[in-house]
Amino acid sequence: MANLSLTSAHGTGPVDAIYKAVNRIVNVDNELIEFGIQAVTEGIDALAEVTIRIRCGNDIYSGRGANSDICVASAKAYMHAA
Repeated sequence: MANLSLTSAHGTGPVDAIYKAVNRIVNVDNELIEFGIQAVTEGIDALAEVTIRIRCGNDIYSGRGANSDICVASAKAYMHAA
């Protein structure tokens, strides 16, 4: 397993970079087929909920994550996609 403190990746944006870094750690190829985000609460410190679907081979998995930081919510959703 990769050392988490030394794992990084570049992407077309922060969420893409996070997903690529996670893929390096878990060493599983997959394809992001759906990404959705919505505010769960109001205001500048709103809670964001991210819902994703990924395809791994012939299987499709979904995940959901929530946090006031969109990047953290996206990472949680990706890790919960199973």
